[in-house]
Amino acid sequence: MNRLAGKVAMVTGAGRGIGAAIALAFAREGARVALAELDIGTARETAERIGEETGANVIAVETDVTQSASVKEAVAQTEAALGPLDVLVNNAGINVFCDPLTMTDDDWRRCFAVDLDGVWNGCRAVLPGMVERGRGSIVNIASTHSFKIIPGCFPYPVAKHGVIGLTRALGIEYAPNNVRVNAIAPGYIETQLTLDWWNSQADPKAARQATLDLQPMKRIGEPREVAMTAVFLASDEAPFINASCITVDGGRSALYHD
Repeated sequence: MNRLAGKVAMVTGAGRGIGAAIALAFAREGARVALAELDIGTARETAERIGEETGANVIAVETDVTQSASVKEAVAQTEAALGPLDVLVNNAGINVFCDPLTMTDDDWRRCFAVDLDGVWNGCRAVLPGMVERGRGSIVNIASTHSFKIIPGCFPYPVAKHGVIGLTRALGIEYAPNNVRVNAIAPGYIETQLTLDWWNSQADPKAARQATLDLQPMKRIGEPREVAMTAVFLASDEAPFINASCITVDGGRSALYHD
């Protein structure tokens, strides 16, 4: 339970879902954790719950990942409260699914502002300190959309492909400084967004079953299963894993056809 003992971590979009699960897993493993979240009310509730459950030092900082100044301020607040950052998890993201020819400019910009620019803003805010200290781990939450295409999901996979490129480029750039940059590509994970999508269908039960039928393991993932992969990448157990992406999808992306 001490795989991250002594480390300071910041997780963006950590109020709920995968981000909250990562924050909880980090706290359980001994890290001091900042939940960087636009919805600060939700983040504070989640931080309080995690702190009570684990006894860890957990704080919430209001953050808009689309604004570089906001992210830099969140890093400054985190380091003032908890100490120099050892780990950043760029988890904040949104789903933007459009028809390419009817998509508006605002839809395009909204997708990239959060799903790609937001990741870069996080990396840019923490890299100077990590490089100066000669250590650090950045974990970017990508998606199986980063290398697989589902019709009707444009431009989300374009942004997620960019996250993999950013991960690889920064991982190589800062490898000599002992700063590792990796990604996790979750497949179908049972978050509130997934539940909301099922419930928006004409027959939610049938929609859920159709999704499960696509999965080799006949279930979808749980947020904690992504979180434990993040713990591994953030820990000293993965010192030679860099510029890589770990897929967490139960084998779905390896399946040639249904």
